[in-house]
Formats: sequence, C-alpha cells, structure tokens
Amino acid sequence: MFAFEFDSRHPAGVSADEKITALYTDRYQLAMALAYWKNGRADEPACFDYFFRKIPFGGGFVVSAGLETLLQLLSGLRFTVDDLSYLAREGFPEPFLEELRRFRFRGRIAAAREGEPVFPLEPVLRCEGGLLETQVVETLILNVLNFQSLIATKAARCVRVAGDRAVSEFGLRRAQGPGGLWASRAAAVGGCGSTSNLAAGRLYGIPTAGTMAHSFVQSHDDELSAFRAFADVHGPGAILLLDTYNTLKSGLPNAIRVAKEMEERGVALRGVRLDSGDLAYLARRVREALDAEGLANVSIVASNRLDEHVIRSLDEQKAPIDLFGIGTSLAVGLPDAALDGVYKLCMAGNKPRMKFSETVAKANFPGVKTVSRYRDEDGFFQADAIHLAGEDAPDEMRHPWEPAKRLSLAGMESEPLLHEALVDGERREAPRSTTEIAAYAKERLALLPPEYHRFENPHVYKVGLSPGLESLRNDIHRKMEERIEP
Repeated sequence: MFAFEFDSRHPAGVSADEKITALYTDRYQLAMALAYWKNGRADEPACFDYFFRKIPFGGGFVVSAGLETLLQLLSGLRFTVDDLSYLAREGFPEPFLEELRRFRFRGRIAAAREGEPVFPLEPVLRCEGGLLETQVVETLILNVLNFQSLIATKAARCVRVAGDRAVSEFGLRRAQGPGGLWASRAAAVGGCGSTSNLAAGRLYGIPTAGTMAHSFVQSHDDELSAFRAFADVHGPGAILLLDTYNTLKSGLPNAIRVAKEMEERGVALRGVRLDSGDLAYLARRVREALDAEGLANVSIVASNRLDEHVIRSLDEQKAPIDLFGIGTSLAVGLPDAALDGVYKLCMAGNKPRMKFSETVAKANFPGVKTVSRYRDEDGFFQADAIHLAGEDAPDEMRHPWEPAKRLSLAGMESEPLLHEALVDGERREAPRSTTEIAAYAKERLALLPPEYHRFENPHVYKVGLSPGLESLRNDIHRKMEERIEP
C-alpha cells in the first residue's frame, strides 16, 4: 500500500553545507606525513587496501556503501586557512604547512561499486598515490566506508525480511549527531524506501515520510479533536497515531470515526500507526476493525524498537503490518555499532609490504592487488579470488590461512570486483544517484545465494588467494623471519 519514488536528479554525494576539510583526520596521520615530507618521501609511490575482517550482525555479507560520498569529498579535499592556522598552533612547522596548503588528492582509487556485496579480507577499495596523500586520507576513507557500509548492511537485512512490505528509516533523533545524515543515505542504499530525515531527502533525493507524535494528540483537549485537526490539514496523506491513551478503546475508534468523516468528503485516510504494546496482537485487532468498517485500504504502520529480528517475528505471527518504521537499531547499526574495516599499506617505494602479527588473521596481503568474482552456471556468486593486479583471473585459489584448502575456479565465469573510480584525482565515471545505487544493490544481492542471507549460521562466502599472491606472501614472510631470528 506504500509506494515511494526516489528523485533521480539528486547526486549521491555530499552538499557544500557539509564542512569536511582535510583536517578531518587523526593527528598521527599528519605526524607520519610530516616525517615522510621531512625525509623526502612524500611522493614515494604507495598503495593501501581498505578491507574488513568480520561481518557484522552475525550475517553472511556486507553491502559496500559510502563510495560516492567519499569520492566527492576527495575531489574537493583541502586544508583551509583556518585549518593551517590551527596546525601552526599545534606546533607543525611552517614549511610543512606550506606543503599542506598545496595539498590535493591526485591519486588513484579502485573500488567495488557502491551497493556491491563484499566479504572479509578482500580489498574493497585500493588507494594508490604518493605516500603522504595516501596516508592523510586514511581516516576519511575509514570513517565514511565503515559507517555507511554498516548501516546499508543493517538496512538490507531489514528490507529482506520485510518482504513486500515497505521499510522506512526513522532514526535521525537517535543517530550519532550529524552522522544521522549519512545513516539515512546508507539506509536508502540498503533498500529503505523512505526516511524521516528531511535534510537527507533534499540532499540525496530520498522520499520522506512521517506521521505525528504523541505530543500533537496531547496538545488537544481530546484525541478525536487532534485526529480531526490533523486529517483536515493533511487529507489523504494523514496517518493517525493510535496509542497516546489506549490503542483499542480510544485511538482505534476515534481513527475509524475520522476515516468515515473523511470518506463523506471523498477523501481516504492513508493509515494508522502503532508505536507500543504487542504489535502483532494490536495489528490484527486493528486490521479486523478497519476491515469491518469497510476501511481495507487504510494501512497499518508499526514502529517502536524494530529491527530485522522483530520484523521476522511479526511476519511469523502473520501481523498485518504494511510499513515498518525503524529508528535506533538502523541509524546506529545495533548491536554491532561499527564495522571493523582497516586500511593497510601493501606497497611502498615500489616494493610489496605487509604487516605481520602474532595473530595470523590480523596480517594483511602484500602487493598491488585486485579481486575477481566468480559465478556458477546459474549466474550466482560463488567465490572471490584476491590476486596481484598484473595477474589474470586465476583458475584456482587457496585458503588465506590453511594452504591445504584449495578451490578450483576452472570453468566459472569471472568478473572484476574493483573498478577505477579516481585517476589522478579525477572521476572516471559520472556520479550515481541514490536511486541508481539502491537498485544496483538490490540487483547484486539477488545474485547472492539464499544461504548467505540466513540470520542463523549463514554460509561463509569463499575468499581466497591466487597461487601468485600466496607465493609472494609466503616469500616475504620467510625473509622477515630470517631477519628477526637471533
């Protein structure tokens, strides 16, 4: 009963009102940048990988989100006069500040397209350029991609379990400050059809939705007067909140009365909202009463601490709910609250580099790399192979940490996962609207077999290394061990 249309004219980036400058970084990035510059290494070729190690929410995939936001920010990234004055007060030397005054990101970004399902350990984004510029942008990359990918993934889970019922993001009031803007955008990427956030609606072309608060009802002398006043103003767009006093004994009868009065004027009430109590029970009682009064077209909206698990429970109880309004859990990504994406150096000075760790899984893979995705004969995604950028898509891949485990890829169709997004700091493709990205995410998630969408014990998607990358990793590891042995 609820249909929302995105405004495809809006870009999926950020507005000039978002005052993010190159100072949006951690101090240690500039501390390292100063040392690189002082030692004549600022322009030394470098490459970093952005990837994550663990899928949030106990799920089987992550929806990559935030790339358009990131690309637009990188294209205009500058240290302002105020930024440089502040850094001078912080003790950074004037000659270095002059270097930062000229800072522009002129590197290369290759990344999975926004909306793509991605998996642990594989590079989701590759950043190449001078050592200084690729280091300075680390915090921005992590901040944008980690947060938006987390929220888009949460949204995709909620939307999937909601089936053909609409899902709206209502989380701005509980979001982490201004992060609520990106949360609304990412929720749309993940499949939410609307948002309560008017700023996000304007910036990203997302349809907006809203009902009324309890305060509106309380501000009137009685509930019926409140409903009449709201319906008189909003007409066919009116949705009445039923639970200010008593859902079944007060809110529902008054809503029915107003709906009937509207019918006499040739106007249909759009819906009613339930925001507390036993939602499944109340929804059934409300639906029965509305239908008995010939109001089958009046929709039921449910809110109040919803997430994908509550929606699934409501679905199992066959609750006749038409739209789910999800707030806190979606806007902040509960219960995980963060994606553990990292940004690791894999090449510097044209030499492959890697981090070693006593925890094997915390090491990264060396060299400039790319990823090939493989499909089965039915077109479904089956595996992703990480390989060196100069290699062809391999016919076999090895488990990252268990060399005895190998998977033949022969006969499967492959496609590149990473695509050039920025070259010499310039866009390679036109920006995509939120509409286009959301449609792409839906299309690509449909190619992920159902076992990866399960909430309990989802299949672990296969990500492995090409023989060439495995050999390079092992060779570097062996040489490092020889160096550190007493």
